[in-house]
Amino acid sequence: MELEARRRLAVALLRLGHSVSEVAQVVDVWPSSVYPWRDAYEAGGDAGLTLNPVKGGPSTKLSDEQLTALAALLEEGPQAYGFDTDLWTLKRIVMVIEQEFDVSVGQTTVWRYLQKMGWSCQKPEQRALKRDANAIRRWKQEMIPTLEKKRE
Repeated sequence: MELEARRRLAVALLRLGHSVSEVAQVVDVWPSSVYPWRDAYEAGGDAGLTLNPVKGGPSTKLSDEQLTALAALLEEGPQAYGFDTDLWTLKRIVMVIEQEFDVSVGQTTVWRYLQKMGWSCQKPEQRALKRDANAIRRWKQEMIPTLEKKRE
């Protein structure tokens, strides 16, 4: 690794008695980068200069095949997984992914998966289960005119 080699060169120059400013100029970094390298070497020796993998950022934990399988599972609906309502939430999808694929993901990752799969956010309509469309139409035709007459 180029960065590890740069770190090791910087520490070697410091051990030879060069100043932090001189070392920074030779390895082409800011002096503020040399200090942590020196401290890491003093704390852990050569192992302290080894690069650690970078964590974070978007990561794809499900393959394209798994995303296709996830879409099929979501098509079955939330009630197929024992949820009370027929409404998918990010939290519920996280649970399905963990259960079906043994992969732990966050809600942000699930949101990215849904976008990649072409799914969009939907807000369910708030309607009564026993709604009577004919009664509503009759009420509008008969009652609204009488209410408007009272207002006049």
